[in-house]
Amino acid sequence: MADKLTQKDLLDAGVHFGHLTRKWDPKMAPYIFMEKNGIHIIDLNKTLECLDKASYALKNIIRSGRKVLFVATKKQAQDVVAGEAQRLNMPYVTERWLGGMLTNFATIRKSLKKMTSIEKLMKDESYQNLAKRERLMISREKAKLERVLGGIADLNRLPAALFVIDVKREHIAVKEAQKLNIPVFAMVDTNSDPTGVDFPIPANDDAFKSISLITGRIGQVIEESLMERKKDKEEAAMKKEEEAKKKADEKETVEK
Repeated sequence: MADKLTQKDLLDAGVHFGHLTRKWDPKMAPYIFMEKNGIHIIDLNKTLECLDKASYALKNIIRSGRKVLFVATKKQAQDVVAGEAQRLNMPYVTERWLGGMLTNFATIRKSLKKMTSIEKLMKDESYQNLAKRERLMISREKAKLERVLGGIADLNRLPAALFVIDVKREHIAVKEAQKLNIPVFAMVDTNSDPTGVDFPIPANDDAFKSISLITGRIGQVIEESLMERKKDKEEAAMKKEEEAKKKADEKETVEK
């Protein structure tokens, strides 16, 4: 199991720096330690506590074999989140959240099918026989679809949870998840409302280091859970094999 994060890790990454006091959301009061030079300082004890709660809940979701959708469209979070999601083979949205991506998932699936059919067409010999203008239009459409939907190309059904960076920016995604009772795990800064999030993690959601640290920790938890799930499946398969062998031996003994 990966080492737990410490207060020092969080301090070094600047997780404790909130927004200017005049930009705060009063609902974040329980997670604020103090005010310094006009900036709210996040209580890192609460951050560690919330991370533990989120990690425990995430483990149960991943061990049941379901997917977590990573959502982060702000520039400083895009590469970190996309990289971690790809490493874990999890779906992600880092370009733009399409309204209805969850609540109108049937339509999104049609767009995903369209993207797949374009990919097949481009590999076919007949594609080369098309006029240059037609090929250009098709390749542009593919690029557009891939940019917006590439991260969820393998998502066959609704995700079991969302991991969000900046709930204020991604409020549409959070609202859609709420409507469908999909739990939301999120980094929540002092200018955001944590009440719409099932598992808020009070943290600086603007600094690259802070985003990297928290996302990396969530990634470790998911990775461990995937390994545990694999181990559980292997043990179950071995047990089944042993039982089948035992039955075969018993049958053989009776026949003799």
